Amino acid sequence: MSNLTAQQRGDLAEQMLPVAAHLAVLVHGDGGPEDVADVLAGLDGKQKDALLVVLAGLVDPEQPVGKALGWLDFNEHGSLTVPSWSEQRSVRDLAPEPADGLDDDYVDQVAVTKFVRGFRVDSLTDAEFLAAVQQCVVQGMTLSDVDVLRKWPRRTAENWVNRLRKQYQRSGRAFPSLAKPTMKQFTEADIVAIRERSAEGATDLELAMSFDTNRETVRAICRGQRYTQYGGPIREKRSAKGLQASREHMCGHADNSQAGRRNLTMEEAA
Repeated sequence: MSNLTAQQRGDLAEQMLPVAAHLAVLVHGDGGPEDVADVLAGLDGKQKDALLVVLAGLVDPEQPVGKALGWLDFNEHGSLTVPSWSEQRSVRDLAPEPADGLDDDYVDQVAVTKFVRGFRVDSLTDAEFLAAVQQCVVQGMTLSDVDVLRKWPRRTAENWVNRLRKQYQRSGRAFPSLAKPTMKQFTEADIVAIRERSAEGATDLELAMSFDTNRETVRAICRGQRYTQYGGPIREKRSAKGLQASREHMCGHADNSQAGRRNLTMEEAA
């Protein structure tokens, strides 16, 4: 910017104010690295230099623009002007509103399941992301754990959640709870239903979501470790012997494996 006149520097700084405000709200939770990259990709070198100067003046996006950005104006002599304290809009108010609002509420459960299990998901709507995070929370995961699961940069999930929470607030909608389910008390009918559905093939995660609890609690109920006074089919604990037998069968060492039966046939023929 050194080859620009004072007036040009002032005009360029003023031109970058909305861009700087946009970046401020993105970094403070309304977006992620991809959003920041999109903003910077549309700027040339001089604009980026001016943007750095403006960003140096941004401290809190909630404070008035007059207090945060007034000192960035230059007069025709190249001198800094006195901040205009009459400007009461916040930096956030200066940033342009996103063109698109919240996605629709349709949730593809297949995509959510793939997300939770760590498989590749080509695209995920906001509603599907929230549904997936809720399932992760049920499993005892934090937002940081979600980043690790998806191999995302640190705080990506947290920033996505914060952006959606603010969009929900602006649209007057109640934001879905992402709190970990607390320990709750179950009735005898609940316990019997959980154990019967488990015996019929329902997964612990499905039961945890249905009864507003976590998988560890469901597992303890189905194994009879909790609510021992109530009935219902008790899940048998997997034994080490059974695991060893399975490994022998898979590796071909067991008598009833294909290799074992072939060896037995050869011995009988001899």
